[in-house]
Amino acid sequence: MSTSTHYAALVIGSGQGGTPLATAFAKAGHKTALVEATHVGGCCINEGCTPTKTMIASGRVAYLTRRAADFGVHTRDIKVDMEKVRQRKRDIVESFRSGSERRLKDGGVTLIRGTASFVDDKTVRVRGTDGEQTISADRIVINTGARPVIPRLEGLDTATFPEGTVLDSTTIQELGVVPNHLVVIGGGYIGVEFGQLFRRLGARVTILQRNAQLLPREDSDVAATLWRILKEDGITVHFNATPTRITTSAAPHSMHPVTLTVKFHDGAEIELQSSHVLFAAGRAPNTDTLNPGAAGVSLGPGGYVKVDEQLRTTNPRIWSIGDVKGGPAFTHVSYDDYRIVQRNLITDTSSSAATITDRDLLTTYVVYTDPQLGHIGLHLHEAQARFPGVALQVATMPMNYVARALETDETRGLMKAVVNKESKRILGFTCLGLEGGEIMSVVQMTMVGGLPYTALQNAMFSHPTLAESLNNLWGFLKDV
Repeated sequence: MSTSTHYAALVIGSGQGGTPLATAFAKAGHKTALVEATHVGGCCINEGCTPTKTMIASGRVAYLTRRAADFGVHTRDIKVDMEKVRQRKRDIVESFRSGSERRLKDGGVTLIRGTASFVDDKTVRVRGTDGEQTISADRIVINTGARPVIPRLEGLDTATFPEGTVLDSTTIQELGVVPNHLVVIGGGYIGVEFGQLFRRLGARVTILQRNAQLLPREDSDVAATLWRILKEDGITVHFNATPTRITTSAAPHSMHPVTLTVKFHDGAEIELQSSHVLFAAGRAPNTDTLNPGAAGVSLGPGGYVKVDEQLRTTNPRIWSIGDVKGGPAFTHVSYDDYRIVQRNLITDTSSSAATITDRDLLTTYVVYTDPQLGHIGLHLHEAQARFPGVALQVATMPMNYVARALETDETRGLMKAVVNKESKRILGFTCLGLEGGEIMSVVQMTMVGGLPYTALQNAMFSHPTLAESLNNLWGFLKDV
């Protein structure tokens, strides 16, 4: 049975931007609905940040336990209970998800379960387990997110492979056993995090990277340092490598039921036998069932929603936030999208509009390898392209110059900063090192405040802290 209801505001998708935005609309007195097709909270708390970092914490405990003798502590044989790792992850996800559901209810938002598609620019049709209903709204926000994609590959028919052997970034988190040999296709952020995690849990791990370096966005020296760390951890990385074919063994209970044919850029080929394969080399926006054309909403390359500086789509009555509008695909970016739309539509409509203009100059992210890779602002190659003719300086300092890292025997990695030589303003900073994300956040405060690097160079930090290293980094500055 189809029903129809009108709302002042409709948010499609309950990600980390959509949920607080719907609540903000409702608390401001607007009748608000939120449509969610799967789990409240979106990718971050269900399949992304929360569960993966929970599992990575288990991997770090296993790693430190194996290193216990380095610190004079001797332990017995280590055993990883993958079902316990999985259950711990599930419990934390459920806690976060139920909290999001409770906040929506307490905020007065009507939660509608189902998949939404546009009928026109004011109306959507929602198909759910309880039937179909039509919803109209004065304002609509698209927050449908993105999903992992398994590429087309000769021989890949998941129905013919043993269950749970062909994986993406969501399904790998539900493994109840440690793989014997995990092949990770993709050497980006997702691939290196999962590769190191499962190596620490006890798997043999091979990463296939189609480019000449891991993490292609990073400066080459940072990427090379991470590669050396993964190699030290026992992970094999094949560069310039593309899988061309995948097959499965007919032998029952085989330890390595999956065979991958891999071709290198120079024409050479190898075959890899594995127990599991993780496809970690791409995501796609959830716009294929949205029917955006019916609402006058245009899509850009890859199917992402086109938006302007205020996050309006090509229909000025419809906005889009989060991963579905294109990268950078980070939770904190989605949350900042929410803040921009909230200010422009709810809390500060009379002043100048908030925009995403130049937001990339202060955008941050953390890759949860161990050590972490924290970054803010521009990489060196980006700064050179963004500011041609500006004199730049670069400082690079290895983590084994950091007292706290030496004391904890966690000296792998480096720090790197790019500065404007004349103004002394920091344009970008990377820390691949112990608690790299936290060190980056100290630099972030300096950049947000518009202070020169000398503010860090001359600051009095507590000793011995990791932040204290920011006194010394600038002594390595050199002209580019």
